[in-house]
Amino acid sequence: MAQSYRVTCLDCGQANRVPADKLSAGPKCGTCGGKLVSGKVAEVDFATLAKAEKDDLPLLVDFWAPWCGPCRAMAPQFQQAAGQLSPHVRLAKINTQVNPTATQRYRIQGIPAFILFRKGREVARAAGARPAAELVSFVKTHLPVAA
Repeated sequence: MAQSYRVTCLDCGQANRVPADKLSAGPKCGTCGGKLVSGKVAEVDFATLAKAEKDDLPLLVDFWAPWCGPCRAMAPQFQQAAGQLSPHVRLAKINTQVNPTATQRYRIQGIPAFILFRKGREVARAAGARPAAELVSFVKTHLPVAA
């Protein structure tokens, strides 16, 4: 049987099964039709993040807030990293002001903060704004992926 990945739709929160050879073909959610692997950063809520962190496909999450200058400055770099890491790693961001439960659950001390998840485990974390190349290097250092 071919390898497949459990991938949560970052739009509707529904779990999907995607064959490994279809990851780069733009798979869509069976429920809402949203792209599962798009190369773009997805804005998620706490419930969706709690599901997506358990996916087989690694997830890099940016914890941010709209009042945070470095967070806003970081956004284009994070988007650029998403394009470089797709389809092997997905990137999402969660607004800590709207989702304070996420801040508590993941013990976020300062923002911007980045947590890399794989199969329900925190693989690594970093804090502070950084260029896209450093984010890509951060992920490649901590994951055995061909990103």
